[in-house]
Amino acid sequence: MATQNRPLSPHLQVYRLPLTALMSITHRITGVGLTFGTLLLAWWVTAASYGKPEFEQVQAFLGSWIGLTLLLGFSFALFFHLCNGLRHLFWDFGRYFELHETRRADVFVLIGAAALTAATWVMVW
Repeated sequence: MATQNRPLSPHLQVYRLPLTALMSITHRITGVGLTFGTLLLAWWVTAASYGKPEFEQVQAFLGSWIGLTLLLGFSFALFFHLCNGLRHLFWDFGRYFELHETRRADVFVLIGAAALTAATWVMVW
């Protein structure tokens, strides 16, 4: 049987994903990130119940640049997941399915998540 020279199917590197697809992927990634952030929060609360030395150790870690970076990422993931979840809620009601509305909602989600993260860190800092 002769082998025909058929073109190979292009892989993911060939395609340029639309912003809505990237937002969907990021929504799932932030959901996983929130799980790890919740474990960090549980560690903080548990350390507080064990006593002052353990709590101070956790506070020192969270006050370091690594801890602050994790907290910043956790807060952005929380607000991104919240804003994107609200967009999905509008979709459940049949709103914003037109292409220009979807693109505008994508931008609003990104701006909203960044603004809420910045406002939170300004108030806390």
